[in-house]
Amino acid sequence: MNDQIHSDGSGHEHGELGDAEYAEFMELAAQEGFDPEEVEGALDEAGHGPLPVLAVVGRPNVGKSTLVNRIIGRREAVVQDKPGVTRDRVSYEAEWAGRRFKVVDTGGWEQDVLGLDASVAAQAEYAIETADAVVFVVDSTVGATDTDEAVVKLLRRAGKPVVLCANKVDGQSGEADATALWSLGLGEPYPVSSLHGRGTGDMLDAVLEALPDAPAQKFGTALGGPRRIALIGRPNVGKSSLLNKVAGEDRVVVNEQAGTTRDPVDELIKLGGITWKFIDTAGIRRRVHLQEGADYYASLRTAAAVEKAEVAVILIDSSESISVQDQRIITMAVDAGRAIVVAFNKWDTLDEERRYYLEREIETELAQIAWAPRVNISALTGRHMEKLVPAIETAIEGWETRVPTGRLNAFLGEIVAAHPHPIRGGKQPRILFGTQAGTKPPRFVLFASGFLEHGYRRFVERRLREEFGFEGTPIHISVRVREKRGRNK
Repeated sequence: MNDQIHSDGSGHEHGELGDAEYAEFMELAAQEGFDPEEVEGALDEAGHGPLPVLAVVGRPNVGKSTLVNRIIGRREAVVQDKPGVTRDRVSYEAEWAGRRFKVVDTGGWEQDVLGLDASVAAQAEYAIETADAVVFVVDSTVGATDTDEAVVKLLRRAGKPVVLCANKVDGQSGEADATALWSLGLGEPYPVSSLHGRGTGDMLDAVLEALPDAPAQKFGTALGGPRRIALIGRPNVGKSSLLNKVAGEDRVVVNEQAGTTRDPVDELIKLGGITWKFIDTAGIRRRVHLQEGADYYASLRTAAAVEKAEVAVILIDSSESISVQDQRIITMAVDAGRAIVVAFNKWDTLDEERRYYLEREIETELAQIAWAPRVNISALTGRHMEKLVPAIETAIEGWETRVPTGRLNAFLGEIVAAHPHPIRGGKQPRILFGTQAGTKPPRFVLFASGFLEHGYRRFVERRLREEFGFEGTPIHISVRVREKRGRNK
């Protein structure tokens, strides 16, 4: 048995707690009146590695978004009060038959952006890149079109498991239309009405067979491969120039026109005696009047690169004001749980006035990642490039940090004693105990006597960072409230 993971033989892993630590923790939970199954469920949920990814692809108007809504509608959707999250998010968590997975929706952009075939190919290609399995949606009332055949070729090249969804089968009369889709050569077509829910259960059963189980976190350990660094940022911020500078040669085309990089380029580069894998994610070529379409594809590409990476180096053009697009990219990296370094490029072009205003912008616009290492560089001249690797190493260290349960609970006890939760409605909820269920990023589960307000959770996160570091990494904190069992506490 891996000494970093406890398993009770049932196939359920309990984060990164060792056997003795797990037993001690469960005894503490029992003393505080928590149901053992509830505690195990909380540990399993917080301690898993990255969820398997299901991409939903197909040409426009076949019902992809409706199907995605049907899938994620089986559990309460996560709502976050962050700007731009909902409108630009392309992935969602879902659950079926007790299995959790991530759904990537390639619907929503249904205009003829670059020609129909090119548009569909771009969406499908970027989504498939991150996926463990694919649901290919076809309109059974129309049958297989030339565009559908083009997507089939993409799927075959990708080699990912495919579940064929024959959509818009609203009754027995449509079954024959679905059967005709055997001709695509992708195996059995599952007749579905995403609008009414008909047949979606059988299709999702097939999806679970195609998807791998949620794996334990294996970044940087399984094969001892090089660390994966995604260079992300809005178009023309200098990502390709940075990659060329760290490589010491021109490996990527650099052009003043924003978005000249078409495909992500993975480069093995040796820096500071260590080999790193850099993923260049520069934006796609833009077309006049097609800004929204280009942004949508760039969002998909960035999501694909972040999913493959361990560290996101977010490039920001320091000569321009921090934009909403910069903030969306930051939110994407934080939500993905990657280690983060912020690199302010073109620093050598700033005058004193711009530096003053930039510092004010950083305080107000980037407060959500005040914990991320920051480097001020010039990808063009190479200024301060030597600071990039130490910043990346610092972020990885924070990303992998784990606090032993005993030490964590001593710390939580000090917090509760010195800064108790405010009284609300005549009651004062308190943190009873907690544990760090996982790393990469650090994931904590706190067990409490009542609901903890968001302000108090933010306070706990801030104190965790002050006490244990966690520089360069987001922290996930989930809270489980003890159910009332008629006990006097």
